[in-house]
Amino acid sequence: MVQAGGIDLVFLDIQMPDLTGIQFLKIASGKSNYILTTAYSQYALESYDLNVSDYLLKPIAFDRFYKAVEKVHNQLLKSEPAAVVVPEPPTIQTFMAAPAQQQVQDFIFVKTEHKIQKIELDDILYIEGLKDYISIFTKSERVITLQNMKKMEETLPKGEFIRVHKSYIISLDKIESIERSRISIASKIIPIGDTYRDEFFKLIDGKNI
Repeated sequence: MVQAGGIDLVFLDIQMPDLTGIQFLKIASGKSNYILTTAYSQYALESYDLNVSDYLLKPIAFDRFYKAVEKVHNQLLKSEPAAVVVPEPPTIQTFMAAPAQQQVQDFIFVKTEHKIQKIELDDILYIEGLKDYISIFTKSERVITLQNMKKMEETLPKGEFIRVHKSYIISLDKIESIERSRISIASKIIPIGDTYRDEFFKLIDGKNI
């Protein structure tokens, strides 16, 4: 059905039982739009050579997922209006009324110099952005990866992690204290940037800290 051109959008995983998503793309027709989903960032360059519409790195934040679908939707509108309908983003009432769903993935994969490393979200204390890379500080180690701060911010679950400075993302439940414009986490003093101040304290107030 995909090869016949009856599908507007296909979500395709890299790792599949009989063949990889990359192999599938190479033999499939170009009549559908493809969004790749995977926990491995090293396939991104090759996938774009195959003209995929987008590349989502697991765990996938909802707003990142929505943007990818909206991108395809807009492309389809240019050629065939109303070819696909993009649902409205869910409200908080929608989530409260919905039945329990599968638990969100509680880890991420990041590419380091020599390997792809799994990091448990609960182990992350804070993340520091430097010029060409970021450092992920966990309870036991510092992990360095070339991934940028914006992409990492989109990957991490909102409500658990928040960007408080152009150079810092923190885990909310690892905060030890807040004094004026400074956050203390594991003896590290992290500044709160003016751009992020209001959103941070609004979230803190909502958690009754």
